Amino acid sequence: MEKHQHMHMHMDHDHHDREPEYHGQGHTEHAEHTSHKEQPSHHEHQEHAGHGGHAGHDHQAMIRDFRQRFYVVLVLTIPVMLLSKMIQHWLGWQISFPGDNYVLCALSTVIFFYGGWPFLSGWWSEMKMRNPGMMTLIGFAITVAFIYSVATLFGLQGMDFFWELATLILIMLLGHWIEMKSVAGASRELELLVQLMPSEAHLVEGGNIREVKTDSLQPGNIVLIKPGEKVAADGTVTEGNSYLNESMLTGESKPVKKNIGDRVIAGSLNGNQALHIKVSHNAASSYLSQVIKLVNDAQQAKSGTQLLADKAARWLTLIAITAGIATFAYWRIDGQSISFAMERMVTVIVICCPHALGLAVPLVVARSTTVAAKNGLLIKNRTAFENARKVTTLVFDKTGTLTVGKFQVVTLESLDSRYNQQEILSLAAAVEQQSEHPIATGIVDKARSENIQIPAASDMQAMAGKGISATINGKTVQVVSPAYVKEQFPQQPAVTQQDTGTLSFVIVDGQPAGYIVLADEIRPESLPAIQALKKENIASVLLTGDNKKVAAAVAQQLQLDNYIAEVLPHQKLEEIKKLQAAGQYVAMTGDGINDAPALAQADIGIAIGSGSDIAAETAGIVLVNSNPQDIVSLIRFGKATYRKMVQNLAWATGYNVITMPLAAGVLYHWGVLLSPAAGAVLMTVSTVIVAINARLLKL
Repeated sequence: MEKHQHMHMHMDHDHHDREPEYHGQGHTEHAEHTSHKEQPSHHEHQEHAGHGGHAGHDHQAMIRDFRQRFYVVLVLTIPVMLLSKMIQHWLGWQISFPGDNYVLCALSTVIFFYGGWPFLSGWWSEMKMRNPGMMTLIGFAITVAFIYSVATLFGLQGMDFFWELATLILIMLLGHWIEMKSVAGASRELELLVQLMPSEAHLVEGGNIREVKTDSLQPGNIVLIKPGEKVAADGTVTEGNSYLNESMLTGESKPVKKNIGDRVIAGSLNGNQALHIKVSHNAASSYLSQVIKLVNDAQQAKSGTQLLADKAARWLTLIAITAGIATFAYWRIDGQSISFAMERMVTVIVICCPHALGLAVPLVVARSTTVAAKNGLLIKNRTAFENARKVTTLVFDKTGTLTVGKFQVVTLESLDSRYNQQEILSLAAAVEQQSEHPIATGIVDKARSENIQIPAASDMQAMAGKGISATINGKTVQVVSPAYVKEQFPQQPAVTQQDTGTLSFVIVDGQPAGYIVLADEIRPESLPAIQALKKENIASVLLTGDNKKVAAAVAQQLQLDNYIAEVLPHQKLEEIKKLQAAGQYVAMTGDGINDAPALAQADIGIAIGSGSDIAAETAGIVLVNSNPQDIVSLIRFGKATYRKMVQNLAWATGYNVITMPLAAGVLYHWGVLLSPAAGAVLMTVSTVIVAINARLLKL
């Protein structure tokens, strides 16, 4: 059953091995991944179901194909039933004419080859791949029934099997048709993500606007987004302001205000004002394409649970064939007719089809990955997501995760009589003006709000984990952390901070000139999130480069279990290792770049905040919003997903344990016997139950 899930995950999309591109009605053809190319899909046979086509066949065409075969077989089964001696005996009437047996045989042959073709061709593909599975079982069962029945017609002692054969194939076709429709439902959410991308855009060229295909847009193009339209590409607003609804991409329910210079995501919905947007990515590398590719990758990735199900399904196939032959041998030795023993064998083999088992996990995977993506949880690593249920300690990076990440200047002091407060601020702002760091933004915003002239700076250099330096009017100016000052200027008296802010020193030509204290506001969602984690018995630890006072204040306010402060990026990794050495299963949340080593070291790395940077990060899971409550949702959703998988596996195996003995005729002496057709019905019902259970998974 190795590749069982591929058919189910991806039938909805016409695959080609290329990058995502947009076409037609906003559909994208997914980036196809190597995992699909490793070996032909186990279900290829089902997919070409008589088309002789290849695994990428349009899913709808396959559903139509099974439906058509079902109706043709249905029409042919009626005369087969009426001509069968057993049925006539039950109904108490008789239809006979010269050669009626041959007519019966001819109709059954058509049913066998036309209706049974998907199963026979599937059996052949499985044999070629030396990977016997479900199609082998069905193919074997119908072939045995057919050959035996034809033999009885030409002189073998016993009852023919024609009507059982016809009803068996009929129900198998119906079962596959129903199952494919329910599977299509599980993959449909991915289609909905795909459809978020508009197919056309309004390109602004000078004073003219013309309609172009979205996938022809290039970085630097300006596009017009009219009120109520979807944003055609990732970019920044160059004209206008509006509220955008990004809920289908990030799960954030409130519309987000966008002004000039703000970034917008392709696929979000514009409010009531027109916007001009400068395109920053072409369609294939847009945020939405990345999300679709991630979802697709994650759906194709094998997790431990899936491998377990695959193994179980392979064993079930072998058990079914062995049990079938053993059943036949038992009833023959017991003195029953060949036809009775044959019927038992066929029923056992059919009822054991590991269909439900093969679908138990992939359907949950498809569902969970897409539901998560719609709620701003992007699963890049399936195993990390399924292991979320094991987390015992959650390590938070403070800035931007538990706090808003918006720093405001609260104190400004000069340490050198040559510089007044405003000069200190203007020098700091000059050094920090190119930086994206929240502290830098806070300093620059403060300088602008006080209308302070910010001088030009050159030779900017980041001092890893310590600060940043630049040359301004021939002077070397550094904005650095207290730890750096303590190290370089041991004689410098320590600044006594009354407030729990973040301290930055300004050093001019190697002499401390002044300091700035900035404070960051705690997110309103942080406390409820920490309390929810406590309920799940998960310890929360703060790991920050910030000073101990700030860390202690935040930890106290949020009732965290522990805090570790003043750590440089490479030390974060060591702290994670210590926790792991103490036997903790650690999940780490951070905002990417400086936390990358720690995210990679943690058992589960969760990157926070994103936009289009999702491809660069080492995390297994990306949370699009920086909301700590999403982390709680993620862990709970991971647990729920695992529960669904276990339920499905338990159902699929339990069902076989109970029905196999019934099919073999254990209760025959008490008058309970399953016909092959009843076996097929039970098999189908079992599969549909698994599909419905997967659909019930919610965030």
